[in-house]
Amino acid sequence: MADKLGIFVSSDQNLGHLIGVCRAAKKAGKEVKVFLTNRGVLLTQQERFPELEGEAHVALCNVNFEAFKLQKPVPVVDEKDFATQMRHAEIIEWCDRYIVL
Repeated sequence: MADKLGIFVSSDQNLGHLIGVCRAAKKAGKEVKVFLTNRGVLLTQQERFPELEGEAHVALCNVNFEAFKLQKPVPVVDEKDFATQMRHAEIIEWCDRYIVL
């Protein structure tokens, strides 16, 4: 059984869906890690973003975050999780299942 779900997010259009998938996976006993890149980092600015707290471990591409001139701190994302694409690769290696939003 797949117990680890990786989610790659490159769009700023699907926060509600991301929250729903994370909640459903957690309810099913899955561990969830999310990586935000490209326009996905803009989700951190949306009002509902803090709803991911406790639902998933969230990391993001710091290069994209800085390119959009966004400001820290960000709810849900620890300072150590402002990362590089290497973190994305680590999530792919870690998970049993992987989806892209």
